[in-house]
Amino acid sequence: MGAGHDHAVDVKSKSQRRNLLIVFILIAGFMVVEYITAIITNSLALLVDATHMLTDATGLFIALLAATLALRPATSRKTWGFKRAEVVAAAFQALILLAVGIFVIIEAIRRLFEPPEVGSELMLWVGVLGLIVNLVGLWIISKTEKNFNIRAAFLEVLNDTLGSVAVIVAAIVIATTGFDQADSIVSFIIGGLIIPRTLKLLFETVGVLMGNAPKGLDMDQVREHMLGIDGVLEVHDLHATLISSTTPELSAHVTIEPEAFANGKMLEILKNLQECVAKHFDVSVEHSTFQLEPPAYQKEETIHH
Repeated sequence: MGAGHDHAVDVKSKSQRRNLLIVFILIAGFMVVEYITAIITNSLALLVDATHMLTDATGLFIALLAATLALRPATSRKTWGFKRAEVVAAAFQALILLAVGIFVIIEAIRRLFEPPEVGSELMLWVGVLGLIVNLVGLWIISKTEKNFNIRAAFLEVLNDTLGSVAVIVAAIVIATTGFDQADSIVSFIIGGLIIPRTLKLLFETVGVLMGNAPKGLDMDQVREHMLGIDGVLEVHDLHATLISSTTPELSAHVTIEPEAFANGKMLEILKNLQECVAKHFDVSVEHSTFQLEPPAYQKEETIHH
């Protein structure tokens, strides 16, 4: 049963890696085209979108590296393997995107008061081509099994897609009205769209790295439900966290009736505890560890968490 689960995870990771590689090639390739066009047209919106693509290509490369590391097996030193690499990668991508969002807003405000002349026709065609590339990338990632790493990659490409739409809008406005500030305005909007989503992802990934309980798993309810199991007297040192976005882990010290150690009821209690955390809550915790103790043992414990 365990081997089958590992094989399924391996297949998912390989699929994630393949899809990320395809999207990385698309984004990195078009990024070069957009940088050249941004220089020719003097467009901030295009330069911002090209910079998005640079950070996104970097982020996708990190995501690709994390997906590759996730395939490596656990060792006696790295007992969880590289499962948490996706969380670290997503946090790093979020930091990059946050920096880009802040830079875009500052530069857009500056150019709003000092608008340069923008070549709108070439800007429009590149924006349309960029939109097509990004939509293809979004479609590929949307078909990929989700985790923190893939969510970060999706957010990267979604921001690029919004950037391409903004470039098209700005180019049309400039071409029809001569209002060069449109380039700065849409760039400001792009920056404003990047920051909230990025902060949300950053807080979530930092929460995992800090060892917070999985989102959606109420630990008070978990404790209450465990205490309702026949034979359980007390629950302490209850901890839960995420090893990766798809691997929740829970451990606890559970005081049970002393006679359960002699009459064999201990095995039934252990089974009920494992089923409790695996099946009763919206977040299914299949990897759980319980230390079963008689009431007298609490006097021997010197460390409580």
